[in-house]
Amino acid sequence: MEQTQSTEPKNNNRVLLIVALILVLLGINGLLFYMNQQKGKQNEQLTADLKVKDSKLEEQIKQYETLKADFERQSQEVQGMGLANDSLEARIAAINADLLKLRSFKAGSFSISEQKRFKQRAASFENQLRKKDEEIAQLKSDNEALYTETTTLKERQNKLTDTITTVVRSNQELSEKVTIASRLQAENIRVGVINSRNKEKDDDDNEFRAKRVEKVKVTFNLARNDVSPKETKEIMMRLIEPDGAALYNLSTGGGTFMIDGAEAFYTAKQDIVFDNTRQPVQFVYAKGAGYKTGLHTVELYSGGVMIGKSTFTLK
Repeated sequence: MEQTQSTEPKNNNRVLLIVALILVLLGINGLLFYMNQQKGKQNEQLTADLKVKDSKLEEQIKQYETLKADFERQSQEVQGMGLANDSLEARIAAINADLLKLRSFKAGSFSISEQKRFKQRAASFENQLRKKDEEIAQLKSDNEALYTETTTLKERQNKLTDTITTVVRSNQELSEKVTIASRLQAENIRVGVINSRNKEKDDDDNEFRAKRVEKVKVTFNLARNDVSPKETKEIMMRLIEPDGAALYNLSTGGGTFMIDGAEAFYTAKQDIVFDNTRQPVQFVYAKGAGYKTGLHTVELYSGGVMIGKSTFTLK
């Protein structure tokens, strides 16, 4: 009986020990389960944080690539206007350097401080980009206004040039007309001869015997001309023999002058003060040798232009 009573407490203690052990094990398992749950949540949070960091890094890289493209566009526009773009090249170089740093970050290593730093730099670049766009827009506007003004000025200049050209042409034409109108004209040209006894002979047919000719006398009047100025005029006479050669002798007053840009000989010359009174002019020429038979021509010139012409025949 006593043995039974002593055995029961032992059994009870054993049960209590087993129960306590089970409770401890359950507590340990619960703690392990809780810790595993917390670790899983931490891993999930860490994974989510890494994804956010990687997403921020990708967004920042894209933002910098966009900024680079915009600055390159600005550089091309500035170059297209013929302006220097050193500041833009410097900004593009700075963006390239930042892109190189951004692309060097490993997965999940893009820290919040780095995110903040690059975000601030990007904001600064965007501000510079906006200001430069406003500046370029103003330059384009100014260039368009300048182009319009320049085009208008060119059109006015062309019109003025056309007007001046027209006026010059008109003046030239008027001057030519005045020059032509002011040319002298010889009228009533008569040719006579003087023999060795100083006797003159005049023939309406202008035919004379060559052996009796000592001198040739040419008379004419200068026709009225209200356009020609009253001034000294140089009158040249050319006496052309049948073979086409003009008589020419320096000792008897001959010389050379220009006709239509070519040099020609004249037989005699006089300086006449033109007074617009149909004044008479006379040339008397002595060859000093025998005259050739045939048709002779008398040409009268003033200012390099023929003002009269006549012929006579020596038999």
